Amino acid sequence: MRDSASGGLNIGTAALIEKIRKGVASPRVLIISAHPDDETAGAGSLFRYLIDPYFMHTTDGSPRDLKDARAAGYGTRDEYARARRAEFSEVLRLAGLPPQYSLEAGFIDQEASSNLYELTLKIAVLIREIKPDLVMTHPYEGGHPDHDATSFGVHGACAIIGRENGRVPLIIEFTSYHADGSKMVSAEFLPSPSDEEAVTVNLEQEDRLFKQSLMDAFLTQKKVLSQFPIELERYRKAPLYDFTAPPHAGRLFYEFFDWSITGADWRVSAKKALIRLRL
Repeated sequence: MRDSASGGLNIGTAALIEKIRKGVASPRVLIISAHPDDETAGAGSLFRYLIDPYFMHTTDGSPRDLKDARAAGYGTRDEYARARRAEFSEVLRLAGLPPQYSLEAGFIDQEASSNLYELTLKIAVLIREIKPDLVMTHPYEGGHPDHDATSFGVHGACAIIGRENGRVPLIIEFTSYHADGSKMVSAEFLPSPSDEEAVTVNLEQEDRLFKQSLMDAFLTQKKVLSQFPIELERYRKAPLYDFTAPPHAGRLFYEFFDWSITGADWRVSAKKALIRLRL
């Protein structure tokens, strides 16, 4: 089960998740997501089985455009960011985890892709400090530019660390969302570019109730989270991505919104960051 090249874990994803849930395996886990609530929608049922997991949010969950903030009843970007942080603090309380396990990269919602170089270095510093066996994060699927930026940062940071000492954590993905035409598809992966098999975990009633209690803590995100099923979660070992290529053919999900970024813009930023990072 132990392997120096992948943070000490070389069993299959299905076996690893099962061992964690049964308490047989207790890897050191770092969960990196773009916004407070992403990790809970994707992997919330696991929180009750993890031993001292660390969490990092790459953005504060509050865009410069105040549309979302005002819809949630907040007049400023900072108020909305604080509310989202408080919601995640409640999630940690419900999961019996102390607040010091929650860390922030500090970028503004929808702007992580403008800071790919800096984000990757921040993640690399955190991985060096925490030395996780396992990093859980988003897939690269074009659902949200911050999701894709977070995936880029994790893969880039692990590549940097692997270049330094050859020992990198295993990267496991939880599902986010992506486009199917103009529709949003949640809780499913796009086909893997390297045929990595996804594992579906059908949640028992106790796990469903636990996860629902966590999701209910995100009062500002009720509408979004209502689009995610509560009865299952999916995981897979992260494939190798080409971040300079589109994640899928056709229009990306975030291109349906006026967020001042296209997939082509995102990939230009990725290419520039890869050059600066010498990856």
